[in-house]
Amino acid sequence: MPAIIPICQVDVPCADAETATNNAASILVGTNMPESQCTAPATAAITDAIVLTAFQDVPLPEATLTIQPPDARTLVNLDTNFYTVAEPFTTSVTLLGSQVDLDISPASYTWSFGDGTVRSTTTPGAAYPDLLVTHAYESTGTVATSVTVTWGARYRVDGGPWADVAGTVDMTSPSVDLEVIEATPVLTD
Repeated sequence: MPAIIPICQVDVPCADAETATNNAASILVGTNMPESQCTAPATAAITDAIVLTAFQDVPLPEATLTIQPPDARTLVNLDTNFYTVAEPFTTSVTLLGSQVDLDISPASYTWSFGDGTVRSTTTPGAAYPDLLVTHAYESTGTVATSVTVTWGARYRVDGGPWADVAGTVDMTSPSVDLEVIEATPVLTD
């Protein structure tokens, strides 16, 4: 005798390869449903997890780090300026047959100064004279510096209302070596 399983709001195979939903108590496993109980397959919903996966697959701009003074050298106890460029942008992807617009922008910046100091900001810093992200080194040596741009996004499906993407994506710059030196005072006539 075939097995009997209880079904309540569960999809089962139909004779015409569509799906049926039966609210009754039992259906024989493998039994084809009458045509009158078959309905078109349900449309798959675009979930936050699907959008996050698509966002993680979007090619993001590479993170770059600029240091001032230039030439990869700075002085002990001198404010060294750091900045990056990260501009918001939009892109569209097709998910489950729907157009999903992504409005992507930098959410935060994490600066690694190479001496054990890490700082997070919501600003990308700026070129001199606007010293927004600076660090003064206390000792000489060569340090490996970097910046991580954390990208956030919001999305909409088929022109609907905007919603926040439930997650972020990090892009870390290549490491930039910085030589920290001491200035030697020299008296001249």
